[in-house]
Amino acid sequence: MIERSTNFDWYKGPTLLEALDSISDPNSADKLLENFTVDSFTYSVAQVRATFYPKFENDKSDQEVRTRMAEMVSKGLATLEVSLKHSGSLFMYAGHEGGAYAKNSYGNIYTAVGVFVLGRMFREAWGSQCSKKQAEFNKFLESNRMCISMELVTAVLGDHGQRPREDYVVVTAVTDLGCGKPKFYSTPDVIAFCRKWRLPTNHVWLFSTRKSVISFFAAYDALCEEGTATTVCKALDEVADVSIPGSKDHIKVQGEILEGLVARIVSCESSEHMEQVLRDYPLPPSEGDYLGSSLRDIWAENRSDEKQQIKALLESVDTSFLPNYMDWFGNDVADGHSRNADRSVVSKFLQALPADFCTTKLQEMVRLMTEKRFPAAFKCYHNFHKINSVSSDSLHFKMVIHVHSDSAFRRYQEEMRRNPGLWPLYRGFFVDVNLFKNNKGIAAESSQEINYGSDTNAKDGLANEDANLMIKLKFLKYKIRTFLIRNGLPVLFKQGEAAYKAYYLRQMKIWNTSAAKQRELSRMLDDWAVYIRETYGHEQLSSFSYLSEAEPFLEQYAKRSPKTQALIGSAGSFMRDLAIIEGSRGEERDIIPSSPTPMVKDEGLIVFFPGIPGCAKSALCKEIMSAPGGLGDDRPVHHLMGDLFQGKYWGMVAEERCKEPYSIILADKNAPNRGVWRQIEDMCRRTKASAIPVVPDSEGTESNPFSLDALAVFMFRVLHRANHPRNLDKSSPHAGYVLLKFYDLYHGKNRNEFEAELIQRFGSLVKMPLLEPNRAPLPECVRSTLQKGLDLYGRLKPAQDTYSEWPEWEIQLRETLLQNVEYLNSIQVSFESSVESVLKQLKAIANGEHTTTPSAEKRSFGTIAYAAVNLPVSAFLDLLDNLGGQDPEVEGFLKDKDLRSSLTKAHLTLAHKRSHGVTAVANYGPYVNQNVPISMHALLFSEKSAALEAEPGVVDGEKLSSKNEWPHVTLWTADGVSAKEANVLPRLLAEGKATRVEINPPITITGVLEFF
Repeated sequence: MIERSTNFDWYKGPTLLEALDSISDPNSADKLLENFTVDSFTYSVAQVRATFYPKFENDKSDQEVRTRMAEMVSKGLATLEVSLKHSGSLFMYAGHEGGAYAKNSYGNIYTAVGVFVLGRMFREAWGSQCSKKQAEFNKFLESNRMCISMELVTAVLGDHGQRPREDYVVVTAVTDLGCGKPKFYSTPDVIAFCRKWRLPTNHVWLFSTRKSVISFFAAYDALCEEGTATTVCKALDEVADVSIPGSKDHIKVQGEILEGLVARIVSCESSEHMEQVLRDYPLPPSEGDYLGSSLRDIWAENRSDEKQQIKALLESVDTSFLPNYMDWFGNDVADGHSRNADRSVVSKFLQALPADFCTTKLQEMVRLMTEKRFPAAFKCYHNFHKINSVSSDSLHFKMVIHVHSDSAFRRYQEEMRRNPGLWPLYRGFFVDVNLFKNNKGIAAESSQEINYGSDTNAKDGLANEDANLMIKLKFLKYKIRTFLIRNGLPVLFKQGEAAYKAYYLRQMKIWNTSAAKQRELSRMLDDWAVYIRETYGHEQLSSFSYLSEAEPFLEQYAKRSPKTQALIGSAGSFMRDLAIIEGSRGEERDIIPSSPTPMVKDEGLIVFFPGIPGCAKSALCKEIMSAPGGLGDDRPVHHLMGDLFQGKYWGMVAEERCKEPYSIILADKNAPNRGVWRQIEDMCRRTKASAIPVVPDSEGTESNPFSLDALAVFMFRVLHRANHPRNLDKSSPHAGYVLLKFYDLYHGKNRNEFEAELIQRFGSLVKMPLLEPNRAPLPECVRSTLQKGLDLYGRLKPAQDTYSEWPEWEIQLRETLLQNVEYLNSIQVSFESSVESVLKQLKAIANGEHTTTPSAEKRSFGTIAYAAVNLPVSAFLDLLDNLGGQDPEVEGFLKDKDLRSSLTKAHLTLAHKRSHGVTAVANYGPYVNQNVPISMHALLFSEKSAALEAEPGVVDGEKLSSKNEWPHVTLWTADGVSAKEANVLPRLLAEGKATRVEINPPITITGVLEFF
């Protein structure tokens, strides 16, 4: 305890007294940070500690990406790699010292669950060797500065598309961090790494020919609305060039509900590399027998206390894998910094001299994101693993780079295109930071700079935009559960069933869901809405555990018919045993059938305006008040003009709602942020009302839902009005600044994200026309003046009522707008037409209809039912005329058929997924849109149908064939007879009930192969 014992020569650690003396108090570390000043001898070292792939957004549409992928593979430039998307959360592990991380955090319940499950995977794989292998694995990761990323799939961290049957991880990336910039292993190397350490791997398919790539996309299109894990894996196994099953079978460990597929471009040598890895690293055995308490048992036993859950999970992990719990509980005190300390660490990190090139690049990234005001946070915490190294001249921290919005990744990609030397912005981004003093200085690492400076992020010789080509392909059965049921809960409970119906119809329209499937889903979702509202009343079902109610509902609904079973796919399995999640309420109940519910007219309505001064909301409200018939019903309408009220406006609106719950309120005040939106949502819930946001229509920018053109018009309007109740008019010396301040409140979201969030919250959106679509570009003098103001605002961020830096710009703004009066008037949509459009939309939504959709790209490809050759009708009419002239029997048959009116389309079916399977249809993908010659050999007809016996010809040197037993083109059927009855003509011929007229020589008609 006090002195070292000669009886324990093997022990090299400190004595108990030395260990106690070495413990530092984080409070003193906070003091050290406060006293740490940056001077010319201050340096920083920053090293990436854990990260996942960068989030790349394709500039092209999904269809363009698919086309480019097929083109690259067909030219031998690349291979297409496809993997399953397991439904879980990101978990990263860099060894015990390196740390365990979730997507944007560490030291919490998510990472405790991750460490427990990963440790259990080792126990299952290695059995009695588990402790030894865990220690070796930690040492390997830490000595080589590596990180593994996994999909953590559990039943305890929130519901996705289906509660998994088992709790597990699948390794999705292995990252070498030793040289500074993260280097990600190729998939063959990931599989080799995992098989060496017996870690779980994903199912992967490789497509190295144009035919297989096109067939893959066709298979997805055929399965996107109906696919489950079984059917998808079977189809991909049949069309892929190489298939590598995962060590965790999705069907056995997660279930049939498959989230999606991830397809990306990889090196053209991947297939060969993969085959070599599979030869060198056969599937390892599993030696585990007794695995100890399960995650679900531990979770249930400690359900009431999250801190106790964490402790119990960590104590169940072998000490060889997890020697201490510093990242969760610190050094016996609460860990972390205050918000001020976060800013202080980041500020000092950016001011300090970089000690190496890696630090230079990370400083460059943080500085860029800070100066450009990206929606991201840089959260810093004490690094307790380095606590014994902390001194007044050396401080250690963990920095979490937390990106709040996907718009940050898009904007950063734009910066990378302008500056290819930038390091990527990663998902799940954790950095170790050391601030220290060195009076002797540090020599620059020029060699590293040369090496890294030449790296332009290209891989495998591919251009940047091609190297990062990736597309995510999701399946409808998963989206039903997550997007339509789970994500629709706030709309359903806060806005009611009519708003919910508008929400789910809009989602299906965006996905380009087939009309038949929309009808089926509408019936099911309407029943769900009634079922869950009757069960929960006004208390919203938790999205965290929504499957406790959704799965029993879906299970019962699926039992109605084979059609509903096909719609649902899989439901009910493993639900009733899971005591870990709050159970469903009461006994199993019958599903109540329902019909679409229109907006109830005895509910209230709040019309509000997420806009900017000058958007004409007050003038619009006056027009609504004076419009004959109001919004199409007899509810009283009240106009509450914010500029005429003192005090808390939204509190006053809430009072008015309580006084007259069934009224319509025009909330005439700009509502620019989520805080206001939450107040409106709360009002709707408490006073039984719906809310409709009215927004000025604008293309927006990459980081703001309003374009500079719109901002210019708003400023122009404000500077041309007089006697404003709040003095925001031409007499105000600070009007331009005030509008910039409002404009900045919307910063961080592009137009799509802005509209999507409003629709998600309120179920509807009304667009107020603002700018002429075919207007001339904004004059450069106007653009530059606005940009100067935005730069000034972003740089100074003056305190309220402090405008000392602005007079010169305010004068320039007025002069510039005055010089462009004619232009600014010409680009605006007339106020009368704007009012007409808004009234029409408001009336439609108020009556339970829906006319507005968010701007989002629609898929130009969709679900596929069959492959066929589309043929020109005119060619058949000519052919039949000729046959009738040559054969009296044919002439007699055709005499009363009037085919010139009834024959409007003709095709030769090659394969139908119901009859011949998905793969049979998908295999025609390489020939889509190509001309196919079809030989017509004979005409067969009976009293009920007529068809031409047909045979497909050669395309690109390959003979095509139809999967139908009797390939034919149906020409006519009697009233009440379906076209498929033509299939029996050969049998009727054999029975003497049909006639066959040979066409000699055969006639060739050329058509185009298409998917239908």
